[in-house]
Amino acid sequence: KIEASAPRSQTATKSTTMAPRLAIAALCAVPALGFLAPSPAPAATVAMRGAKEDLIKLQTNNPSAQGWEGIWDPLGCADFDFWGIGNEATIGYLRHAEIKHGRVAMAAFVGYCVQANGIHFPWTPYPGFTEGLSPPEQWAALPPVAKWQFFVYIGILEALGECFPAGEHYALGGKPGVFPSLKEPNEQMASCGVYPFHGFPLDLFDPFGTVAKLSEEKKERGLRVEVNNGRLAMLAFAGICTQAALTGKGFPYF
Repeated sequence: KIEASAPRSQTATKSTTMAPRLAIAALCAVPALGFLAPSPAPAATVAMRGAKEDLIKLQTNNPSAQGWEGIWDPLGCADFDFWGIGNEATIGYLRHAEIKHGRVAMAAFVGYCVQANGIHFPWTPYPGFTEGLSPPEQWAALPPVAKWQFFVYIGILEALGECFPAGEHYALGGKPGVFPSLKEPNEQMASCGVYPFHGFPLDLFDPFGTVAKLSEEKKERGLRVEVNNGRLAMLAFAGICTQAALTGKGFPYF
């Protein structure tokens, strides 16, 4: 039987050695992990852990997996062992990366559609903004310093999430998809001297505190909805970018 988390005595040691490697690897896109046909009777509350058993339970409750038998995993990702951290930790990493990239893709798809239709703030969004350009053209028109701001910001968020996890690290049995609070930093973040003196008014994860007020049943359903929408958004955003590159036309391509 595969245990979902490492013994607590080993957690601290593994966290310090694993975090730098995962912080770099977390920037890489990964394929979505599997589907499983839903069982006739819904299973009990799905434990959001990195073990393969919990991955199967999650997919068992996924209503979008109809027609599949067993985990749909053509690349065998559920059996990988990245950097020698173990199969369970690798599954935790892949699940966290899928949720994270799904969230980014959902925001990117909506932003692409909005910008492609000429909708923007009434003021000039940034120096050098040109009206009428497609999203890829707008990105190409950005000055290098503006592009680097994106990458630096992404790097800061990745470092915060990897070095100061909320609870257990997602690769050590923690909950995938959770980002540490910025509004109320944990003790580790506050004691390291990296937290700014002015603080943050909102959290990146659950900024308005709506998720925290939901029941466990609604949280589980919300996670399944988020994962499914994120998978679709990753495909959709890749599709519209490919279409724009091949046709030279902007969304909606007619």
